[in-house]
Amino acid sequence: MSDAAYQSPLGTRYASPAMQHLWGEKHRVELWRRLWLALMETERELGLDIPAAAIEELSRHLDDIDLEAAAKYERRFRHDVMAHVHALGDLAPRARPFLHLGATSAYVTDNADLLVMREGLRLILGQLVALLRALAVLADKHAALPCLAYTHFQPAQLTTVGKRATLWAQDFGLDVEELCHRLDRFRLLGCKGTTGTQASFLELFQGDHEKVRELDRRIAARFDGSAPFAVSGQTYPRKADSAVLDILSGIAQSAAKMAADLRLLQHEGELLEPFESEQIGSSAMAYKRNPMRAERITSLARFVCSLPQNAAQTASAQWLERTLDDSANRRLVLPEAFLATDAVLILAINIIAGLEVREAAIARHVAVQMPFMATEKWLMLGVAAGGDRQALHEVIRTASLAAADRVSAGESNDLVDRLSGHAAFSRVPRAAFTAELEPAAYTGRAARQVGEFLREYLEPLLAGAARHAAATVSEEVRV
Repeated sequence: MSDAAYQSPLGTRYASPAMQHLWGEKHRVELWRRLWLALMETERELGLDIPAAAIEELSRHLDDIDLEAAAKYERRFRHDVMAHVHALGDLAPRARPFLHLGATSAYVTDNADLLVMREGLRLILGQLVALLRALAVLADKHAALPCLAYTHFQPAQLTTVGKRATLWAQDFGLDVEELCHRLDRFRLLGCKGTTGTQASFLELFQGDHEKVRELDRRIAARFDGSAPFAVSGQTYPRKADSAVLDILSGIAQSAAKMAADLRLLQHEGELLEPFESEQIGSSAMAYKRNPMRAERITSLARFVCSLPQNAAQTASAQWLERTLDDSANRRLVLPEAFLATDAVLILAINIIAGLEVREAAIARHVAVQMPFMATEKWLMLGVAAGGDRQALHEVIRTASLAAADRVSAGESNDLVDRLSGHAAFSRVPRAAFTAELEPAAYTGRAARQVGEFLREYLEPLLAGAARHAAATVSEEVRV
């Protein structure tokens, strides 16, 4: 490709080599050729007169792919599948008479697309497993570390850093559940013919319906024990694409939510994404340490989340047994959705594995807000000392608002001084007030919830996902 030609940034900047290979032209043609071989071998097994020499010759040339030779044929025929039939026939002339026998283009294109999507989902699942393991380490390490929780991004009661990590992990866990469900029920098109009636195969097998059914089952089963769709038109139901895009969108939603939280917490100085020794945060403001990885997750995830509506419209617009208005659209949407999701997960794994937890900053923020957290306990102390609950509540309310004004103005929180010196609380010793300022007493079951979540939910989930997940490698985050 010319350096002057447009190239997708998902290839040049963001997605992994493994995912790019999976959606590459060469891999697609490799699958087409293996599907043609499977068709010839299975037809021969079921009684068609296909010479063993033809199959042997075809087997020897599966990986001898000359994309330029196929491109020359396509310029002549204006048909990509037939271009590759002829290119392969040139390499394996004994197989030429039997290539694509009884099939229509969708036999190779649709089955190959499904195989690529299945492998893509397995790669995504492997990344999700790696991310969840990193989140589990984070959650376990900081299970009991008190931090401010927020509602409406206003300080609320305390939680722990580990508990917050489990919230992110649970979102991704739900994505793993959906993904495994889809992989458990993944189907191939099989051999259905031009309008899905299998008429061409029925003719080849001289009206033997059972052999045609067996052909359909055997070819699908050759590819990792898959089953074929029970019925189809010429193509597999495009609802399958829509379902896959929904899963990828769900993953993007989980990642975007986590990334937004991380961006907020980096602003607070509590959690900081990795920052390399020579990394430049800003070309103008040299002091800056921007959350660029989390921001990129947000950006890419927004793109992925926009794609399911496209797939839904494609699925809903298919006419009768076949139309071609899906083809160009799917060539864009399916690869881009997988590559973008892949890029999102590379970033997410990188951030969580290298996340910097600033415990001092977290403790400082807790200390500033801690008197407000203790007001309910102080109210109970006042009542136990003989005070009127409603009168004490009003004293706490007015004193808290005044103290909050000081805090928002950058001054210290003087709520303890205000209440311990108030006549309404005269029977409560000051030491009793300060004794209620231990943050660990205000995190409820957070630390226990972390352990229960990891042990009872996450570990079994990851063990079950292992049967589908593809191995992952650590990927460098590129600018």
